Amino acid sequence: MARISRLAGVTAAFLVAALPLQAQSLADTLIAAYRNSNLLEQNRALLRAADEDVAIAVASMRPVVNFVADAQQRFGTGGQDSFTLGFNLAADITIIDFGRGKLAQEAAKAQVLATRQALVDVEQRVLLNAISAYLDMRTATEAVALQQATQRVITQELSAARERFELGEITRTDVSLAEARLAAARSLLSAAQGDLAAAREGYKLATGAYPGQLRPPPALPRTAASLQTAQDIARRTHPNVLQAQFDVTAAELNSERVFAQRHGSVTGSASVGRQFGGQAGDTTTATAGVRYARPLFQGGQLNALHRQANARRDAARAGLHQTVAQVLQNVGVAWANVDVSSARIAASQQQVRASESAFEGTREEARLGARTTLDVLNAETDLLDARTQLLQAQAAQQLATYNLLSAMGLLTVDHLGLGIPTYDAEAYYNAVRNAPVSSPQGEALDRVLRALGRE
Repeated sequence: MARISRLAGVTAAFLVAALPLQAQSLADTLIAAYRNSNLLEQNRALLRAADEDVAIAVASMRPVVNFVADAQQRFGTGGQDSFTLGFNLAADITIIDFGRGKLAQEAAKAQVLATRQALVDVEQRVLLNAISAYLDMRTATEAVALQQATQRVITQELSAARERFELGEITRTDVSLAEARLAAARSLLSAAQGDLAAAREGYKLATGAYPGQLRPPPALPRTAASLQTAQDIARRTHPNVLQAQFDVTAAELNSERVFAQRHGSVTGSASVGRQFGGQAGDTTTATAGVRYARPLFQGGQLNALHRQANARRDAARAGLHQTVAQVLQNVGVAWANVDVSSARIAASQQQVRASESAFEGTREEARLGARTTLDVLNAETDLLDARTQLLQAQAAQQLATYNLLSAMGLLTVDHLGLGIPTYDAEAYYNAVRNAPVSSPQGEALDRVLRALGRE
């Protein structure tokens, strides 16, 4: 029993001695991941690109004004050469398009909302990767501590075996077995240190920096009272479901927009110009007109485009149903994993208690000559394995719980209450949605770009 207490004490002393005053918490890890994620930055830029589609749709309904300058040299017979220089301003505007422009704007807005949900899904993945990296670091660090403590204990067992060999109580074989087990412990320690180095690199990838000392994980977050409740929440809030819903809306609007093309459009045009030179001398011209054009025959192109838009709409609807089914399945799997990890912890704790009792009994029996050195070493190995499995089970329970939160669509900075400013998806959209060309909208856009560091 004293040897068991010594093993536990060495492990605890190692962890406490290495713990600095400002150890990093799981919240610190998540904040670092959110602030330093290149993946989030990439998808924020994609969202801003989608915002611009709304501005493009708005701009398509505005007048288009072109400045045209042309110069012509005419060569004729009998000295009839002439040179003309002209300047023109020409404006065109769509007066009636039978709703196509409005439908294009609404479809672009729906796509913006879908892209926002895609960004939320990326945020969930970034945070979940950070949690996994944090738990890997914690598990690897504690595994190294256990291996170091075990190596110290086996070293003490080897010293005791050598003393007993000198007293003639055991054979040289027992000493060799202890030496072999110590070599194996050193090998396992090297492997654990390698796992720790790999975990450090994974942590840096997830957060942007190597970790310091990490605090123990906090209490498990709240999820849901039942599987059905968790699935209901996921159906309402999961970003993949919401994204698919907005994709359906955009596809339906695009189908209507394509159908409206067969109605044609009414456009207006105006121009004013000044021409210098030529046989008629300097002249000024001005024109204005209204034009209605409607397609009568395009070789079946309009019908094909409409069928294509309908097919994409149907595909989006089917995709929504499949996404909902996939999300509900993921919630079910995550819920089962939480139950399994809880049961695994209970079993591992029982295994640790049994291994501690077995190690204590084996060691006492060895002192009485009823057990060999190999029996003691095997019992010690079983105890190490049990404690290692308990560490892994505890980390698995943490990860499974956060996986469940992610499957429900709740693994976000806001829901976790990290208390940091988050990316404002509305700011850029509000600055560009009316296709600004000058002040004050242009100044508002400049302020947003400066805040984003993109000017």
